[in-house]
Amino acid sequence: QVQLVESGGGLVQPGDSLTLSCAASGGTLSDLYMAWFRQGPEKEREFVAGDNWAGGDKKYADSVGGRFEFSRDYVKREFYLQMNALKPEDMAVYYCAASRNRGKTAVGDYEYWGQGTQVTVSS
Repeated sequence: QVQLVESGGGLVQPGDSLTLSCAASGGTLSDLYMAWFRQGPEKEREFVAGDNWAGGDKKYADSVGGRFEFSRDYVKREFYLQMNALKPEDMAVYYCAASRNRGKTAVGDYEYWGQGTQVTVSS
């Protein structure tokens, strides 16, 4: 069983940068696809970015491509979402997630979820 815990959310202004972290504990990560989702006010949860824990299949939502970067630290067993040039429409609760269904982007494909961290983008 894999446990995921996010951190790093907060209040930022448009144009700012913010990095979210997800600490993974328990289980073996090598067979998992790790991802970030978000859920804005009155919106459905949507895929943002992801990659195999071992790398090689990085994906981004069209809305964040070129601004957000997925990365991981194998030693710390953490993965990250570097968010640059934040926009008001990026404001959401961000969730990290993991799946044995590699490369999938649907919420229902993910077995493991963090509790979420709020990102507020406002001037």
